[in-house]
Amino acid sequence: MRLRQLHELTLVRFKLFVREPEAVFWAICFPLILSVVLGFAFAREEVEDSRVLVLESVGAEELAARLTAVEGLVVERGRDPEEARRRLRKAAVDALLRAGDPVDLRFDPRRPEGALARLRVEAALRGGAAVTRPEAEDETGFRYIDFLFPGLLGMGLMGTGVWAIGFAVVDLRRKKLLKRFLVTPMSRASFLMSFMSSRIVFLGLEFAVLLPFGLLLLKVPFAGSILAFAITIILGTLAFASIGLLIAARPKTVEGASGIMNVVMMPMWLGSGLFFSYERFPAFLQPFLKALPLTAVNDALRAIMLDGAGCATIWPEALLLVGWALVSFWLALKLFRWQ
Repeated sequence: MRLRQLHELTLVRFKLFVREPEAVFWAICFPLILSVVLGFAFAREEVEDSRVLVLESVGAEELAARLTAVEGLVVERGRDPEEARRRLRKAAVDALLRAGDPVDLRFDPRRPEGALARLRVEAALRGGAAVTRPEAEDETGFRYIDFLFPGLLGMGLMGTGVWAIGFAVVDLRRKKLLKRFLVTPMSRASFLMSFMSSRIVFLGLEFAVLLPFGLLLLKVPFAGSILAFAITIILGTLAFASIGLLIAARPKTVEGASGIMNVVMMPMWLGSGLFFSYERFPAFLQPFLKALPLTAVNDALRAIMLDGAGCATIWPEALLLVGWALVSFWLALKLFRWQ
C-alpha cells in the first residue's frame, strides 16, 4: 500500500514539474548557463597571497627560507609528490616547487593565481644561484575549469534539491492544499518521500545535459568509477532533498522559507569549495567545513573525476551524506505540519 502511494505521488510530482517551464529552467538550463559563464570568464578581483608547496629534497630548507622571506608568498612543505600534485590540481596551492639546479616550478597558467605565484617565486629567486625552470601544468585535470565543474554539479544538486522541494511544499501549504490531504488515506512519510523520489527521476534528465557538456565541450576529465559517481549523485540528492523537506516542515510563507534556505545554504556556498579550495580557510574551521553535505559531494566528485577514485575511496563522504539524509528526513517527519 505504501509503495502504491509513493508511486502515485512521485508520478504527480513529475507531471507538475514538467508542466512548469520555470522549474525546468532552474533545474537544467541555469546550471548549464552558470557552467559556461564561470568556466570561461570566472576571475577573482582581489590579489591574495600565493600559496606554494616545496617538496622535500636536497636544498629544500634553503629554498623554503628564501621564499618565506618574500611578502606575498605562503610556503608549505610536503613529502609525497603525488599528494602535492593532487593539492595543486584541486587549487589548494598555487605552485609546486622542488629544489635543484635549476629549481623545478609547476603551476597552472590558466589560473591567475598560478601565474602570479610564478612571478612571485621568480622575483624571490632572482639574483641567487637558483634559476627557475617553470613547467606549466596545463594538462587536462589541472585546469581551473576541471576544479570548478564538479563543484558546479554539486551546487546544482543542492540548489534544485533544497529550493525546488522547499518552495513546492511551502507553496502547497500557502495555498491551503496540504490540509486537504488530511482526509486522504496517505501517510506523511509517503507524501514527503515522493518529493525525494521525484528528484531522483529528474537526475537522469539533468545529467544527460550537464555531464556531456562538461566532458565533451569543456574537456573535463572523468577518470574514476561511473558507479561511484552515480552513488555520490544519488546520495547527494537524497541529502539535499531531506534538508529541503526539513526547511519546509513549518513555514507558512514563501518569504519565511526563503530566509531559512539562505541561512542554510550560504555557509555551503562560501565554505564547501565551490570556487576555491576550502583548505584556504583557517585550520580550526576545517572540521566544520568538511562536515557540510556540499563539501562531501564536491570532494567525492572531484576525487572520482580528477583522481580516478572508486567506491572504496569515497566511502567517508558517502557515509556523511547518508547521515545527513537520514537525520534531516527524520526531523522533517517529526516537525512537519499539514497546515
